[in-house]
Amino acid sequence: MRSFYLTTPIYYVNDLPHIGHIYTTVVADVLARYRRMSGDAVYFLTGTDEHGQKIERAAAKEGIAPIELADRVVERYHQLWRQLGISNDGFIRTTEERHAAGVDALIARLTASGDLYTARHEGWYCTGCEVFYTDKELTQPGNRCPIHETAAEWRAEDNVFFRLSRYQDRLLAWYDAQPDSVRPASRRNEVRTFVESGLRDLSLSRANLAWGIPFPGHPGQTVYVWFDALANYITALGFGQASAPLYDRFWAQGDTRLHLVGKDILRFHAVFWPAFLMAAGLPLPTTVWAHGWWLRDEKKMSKSVGNVVRPDHLVERFGVDSLRYFLLRDMVFGQDASFSDEAFVDRFNSDLANDLGNTASRLVTLSRNAFGGKTPPVPCDNNPVLEAARRAVAEYGAAMDELAFSRALEALWRLLAEANQYIVAREPWKLIKSEGPSDGLSRVLWNGLEAVRIVATGLLPFMPETAPRVLRAIGVQEIPSTLGALTWGGLPNGAELPELQPLFPRIDRAAYLAEVAPTPSTSTARPAGSESKPMISIDQFTQIELRVATVLTAEAVAKSEKLVKMTVDLAEETGPRQIVAGIAKAYPPETLVGRQVIIVANLQPAKLMGVESNGMVLAASIEGVPVLLHPEQAVPNGTRVK
Repeated sequence: MRSFYLTTPIYYVNDLPHIGHIYTTVVADVLARYRRMSGDAVYFLTGTDEHGQKIERAAAKEGIAPIELADRVVERYHQLWRQLGISNDGFIRTTEERHAAGVDALIARLTASGDLYTARHEGWYCTGCEVFYTDKELTQPGNRCPIHETAAEWRAEDNVFFRLSRYQDRLLAWYDAQPDSVRPASRRNEVRTFVESGLRDLSLSRANLAWGIPFPGHPGQTVYVWFDALANYITALGFGQASAPLYDRFWAQGDTRLHLVGKDILRFHAVFWPAFLMAAGLPLPTTVWAHGWWLRDEKKMSKSVGNVVRPDHLVERFGVDSLRYFLLRDMVFGQDASFSDEAFVDRFNSDLANDLGNTASRLVTLSRNAFGGKTPPVPCDNNPVLEAARRAVAEYGAAMDELAFSRALEALWRLLAEANQYIVAREPWKLIKSEGPSDGLSRVLWNGLEAVRIVATGLLPFMPETAPRVLRAIGVQEIPSTLGALTWGGLPNGAELPELQPLFPRIDRAAYLAEVAPTPSTSTARPAGSESKPMISIDQFTQIELRVATVLTAEAVAKSEKLVKMTVDLAEETGPRQIVAGIAKAYPPETLVGRQVIIVANLQPAKLMGVESNGMVLAASIEGVPVLLHPEQAVPNGTRVK
């Protein structure tokens, strides 16, 4: 068995968790469950970061000791992870003795390497980030942190420094030798550019901070909270202990050492952490994979901004698995995504209530009525649904291996759509009347149910409570534990079919949105009498990502005179994108293949006539007739338009 070590960042305990925290952990859980089904030996770690001035100040505001605040918030994390079905194997707290011992052992290695020294440290410090910033990195005026938008503080003190500059060339060599060291590729390029610009030595200690690990050999100094935090990935496995079998198996001799992180903490994980490990003579992670942010009102969710979405209401109203599905389906892993109540309820009603719930319900009801409350007695191994299932399973596996979770779910939903088309075309409800419980009817219904079985099996990592319910509802009593169950032919014949209760009761969209609508005091409506379109700043314009793409396929959207569905090549690791454009009257689909077009690449996904579009093609409009915009000469796909 190959070892697969998977980690989330460890989370600050200065406040309760929100969807931004939940996302990374749910992603890790989905991946851990999938790798277990693949046959890997998985160790999945998460935990909490409990030291530093941010926690010290948050506790002081409440008039309690930092450990009291930490204990309270950590218990909430444990409760939430249980509620969300998180299957982590380990949980590390940086206030544990085993962690402090491991940090001391790591510092001893850096001391022995000659990479530590003492010097004066001055600079702008953000308590929220626990990091120093240069004048260039701060937002002006007011020397504000670029992440939290709060004023940084000027600090000057004597600290212990790490010779980070010594590792510039070794880091660049690592990025070049190991293309998967930092992913996606855009983030690796970003990190590489940062390192190439020159590395400054890094302060590894702080003075006059009581809440932290004392720095060995330097009285009055506390270990820098980021060094403290990063070390968790090996201290949780027993590094620094006399015997550490988990460390030996999953880190020292491990096959995969994968860190999942948000893009805002990529520099710590892809520059500082590997440099520490190089200095200590320890193995490096195999991959640091940075995902985007969940946005609300076009800003990253954070307590300081005040735009967080707590999971409690969503879980109570829609169920745990509905939240898990939405998070993995609506964010392309690696890119930003915007949360909205409209998007959530639309995804619930469209994908879950309609596509999955109604399909399963209709097939179960027809089979129960035709075959005495049992699954169809005659299987089928030569039909269009079988071929669709094979394609979907191949696409699903390739996407999961690439951490393209949204694409994996798209593959399963395409199979659902093709199975539905198959059922509608053969009209089994008419066959029941005309033929009764015939072999032909059995094959039709069996094929539909088998497609649902394969979809539900693929959903096991994503929806660990609901997917087994779907499988049992269609007659599968033994829940699969391996990916072998994705092979066609697993639906039992003549198995009991219990009456199926609604899996996803449809939500009244208007009533729900009225229920969660903001109060008038928080409304963003434009003032009365304001008729002109607002001007935007250059900063707002640069947020629009225009890129060149080549059209790979194009076809008309059914029941629409204007819409064309295209796949376009943007040279993205996640593969081609699907885009829908209202240009059919001017550009028949067959004329579009091979054309280069310009698209808005960071547009929130939308559905047109029920078909999802992940971007927008740019076109001028002359008296309502679209004219596509394109580069004057051929350029590489993915090229940014500025």
